[in-house]
Amino acid sequence: MTLELKDYIATIPDYPEKGVIFRDISPLMADGTAYRQATNEIVQYAREKNVEMIVGPEARGFIVGCPVAYQLGIGFAPARKKGKLPNETISATYNLEYGTAELQLQKLAIKPGQRVLVTDDLLATGGTISATIEMVERLGGIVVGTAFIIELTELKGREKIKDYDMLSLIKY
Repeated sequence: MTLELKDYIATIPDYPEKGVIFRDISPLMADGTAYRQATNEIVQYAREKNVEMIVGPEARGFIVGCPVAYQLGIGFAPARKKGKLPNETISATYNLEYGTAELQLQKLAIKPGQRVLVTDDLLATGGTISATIEMVERLGGIVVGTAFIIELTELKGREKIKDYDMLSLIKY
């Protein structure tokens, strides 16, 4: 049975500010069948790409990337904010509407030539994803694709990662 995944996405108008529509995957994650369907679609995509490692930024990247990596029997590496990772790291900055932010990735997380899928729950402006891709490639990894549960098309994140194959399960 295939579910309509959009039925499991929360829509919150005027959050965090007037005119913005926030989309949240919490209801999807709370429903085991819907969550399993979403992650299984990403697992299939990763299999087709012969992925050897999953990388995801911050908490929501973990929520999507960890179950995919587990099902594939491969590793997951988090890209985190500065100071949250042990060992030696590399970093990349990205623009926010109010300044810049920085993500870090452990230097030993990616092996040269390793086929990597970058995952997150949401593609919005593409800042965290482009920073994550930059770090993977600086470590010698090959980004073979990106995967998201939701893509907010009006925020044009796809433009920042247009050179990479992409799976978006739901588009708004």
